[in-house]
Amino acid sequence: MRVRTSDGARFSRRALLRHGTVPLLALSLLSFALSGLGQAIPAASAAASTGCGTSSPGTAILSLKINGLNRTVIVHVPTGYANTKKLSLVLNLHGSASTAAKQDIFSDMDQTANEDDFIVANPQGLIPDGTGFDWNVPGVALYGGRPVPKGAANDVIFLTSLVGVLEHQYCINPLAVYATGFSGGARMASQLACDDATIFAAVAPVSGLRHPKPCPAKRAVPVIAFHGSDDLVDPFAGNGQAYWTYSVKTAEQDWATQDSCAKTPKVTKSTGVVESVYSSCAKGAAVELYEVMGEGHEWPGGPTMPSAIADALGPQSSAVSANSLMWSFFVAHQL
Repeated sequence: MRVRTSDGARFSRRALLRHGTVPLLALSLLSFALSGLGQAIPAASAAASTGCGTSSPGTAILSLKINGLNRTVIVHVPTGYANTKKLSLVLNLHGSASTAAKQDIFSDMDQTANEDDFIVANPQGLIPDGTGFDWNVPGVALYGGRPVPKGAANDVIFLTSLVGVLEHQYCINPLAVYATGFSGGARMASQLACDDATIFAAVAPVSGLRHPKPCPAKRAVPVIAFHGSDDLVDPFAGNGQAYWTYSVKTAEQDWATQDSCAKTPKVTKSTGVVESVYSSCAKGAAVELYEVMGEGHEWPGGPTMPSAIADALGPQSSAVSANSLMWSFFVAHQL
């Protein structure tokens, strides 16, 4: 599929960067390319259940009223699930101007859930942005410096409440609840690590690791993150949008300090990736960062995007699989 701007013009990545339009157009292209996909998922009842013994394999769209607001969540129960044991839950948060359905496709997390036997939930934000939605990250402006609309939903409370709702409807291990997300969803996952550390055992921000301040977490939170060295939307070195002033390395270091880790990380360089690991953290936590060399604003090891998307977001890389690595990390870290 070839994607053009609304007037039919096509631009090189260098030209877009020169005009300062890469990030905005990139997000728009990604949203456009994924629009209309994943729409054949059957709707499911939002009625509460006892969880274990009631859920079955497959994917369903839930329409839930949480904190007085109607919210959309796409939930996938792994194939072959026998409904006899409690499974881990992974919240998978979409990026800015995106949707739950698009994130489901972009990350290919359902396939990982099928292979590794966990439940994945794709919640959706409420702040309209183009053909998608944004998250309300506390105290942080939206993309482009736009203010959060007055009266916008508190998404920290929503996502915390959602875990409880899903535990009543699905067979979930409350000690193994995790959050990941892309871009704006990664920033939201970073926030959850601070604000809901007693609920989320570990987090895995992709292309958007932050260390919110203040960060009231009273336990050492395991964090694994992934970021492309050539990301133009949220640059690895920082100095980007108002929400993106400091580098990804600084965010990693701040988390290592918060988790009382060793002062110096172990750095391992291999083909296409630099791995930085802070160990000896409090309570067995760890802080890990994978800098994917030459990759843009992407999901490492994710499905191949149309060439127009890669041209705008930056190159994709299969040097590592974010899904496989984060799942192994999650398994090693429960509450």
